Amino acid sequence: MPTEISGYVAGTWDVDQVHSHIGFAARHMMVSKVRGKFANFDVQVVTADDNPLDSTVTVSIDTASIDTGNEQRDEDLRSDRFLDTANYPTMTFKSTGIAPAGDKYKVTGDLTIRDVTKPVTLDVEVNGFGPDPFGGTRAGFSATTEINRNDFGVSFNAPIPGGVMVSEKIQIEIEAEAVLRKE
Repeated sequence: MPTEISGYVAGTWDVDQVHSHIGFAARHMMVSKVRGKFANFDVQVVTADDNPLDSTVTVSIDTASIDTGNEQRDEDLRSDRFLDTANYPTMTFKSTGIAPAGDKYKVTGDLTIRDVTKPVTLDVEVNGFGPDPFGGTRAGFSATTEINRNDFGVSFNAPIPGGVMVSEKIQIEIEAEAVLRKE
């Protein structure tokens, strides 16, 4: 995969929350997936001047902003049984490296949930760079990964016949639209 990206623009980018999504899916009762998202987050991407592979991304997510479409479930997820948002109000990601992978990229970094930090790798697609109608410049990225929530101390579960109530594996899906800072 070439490290040259069509329309690539170097600079510091802030994610437009209105046009971005940080979501997740977990298997529930072993038969279906429950999806959710975080409503409040801050993402900064710094695209490097000389080599796109030297770019970085940092993410901070307000854990209390979790939204699965069911307030009772959301309160349970905010409790000390899961995210413990009273004691751990943010989760973070800080990239440590980028490598080409076919027509996409592998972005490795440190994910911290409940003060437990583990390395993770995101599969990232660069969706493009271009002007917006307001005189600015936008960039788009899609990313996915899967984590084991037990690795981060989010280990509450309840046994049910044939399995458990909530899967250990959590799929993470990100759609990010970023705006280039005017320096």
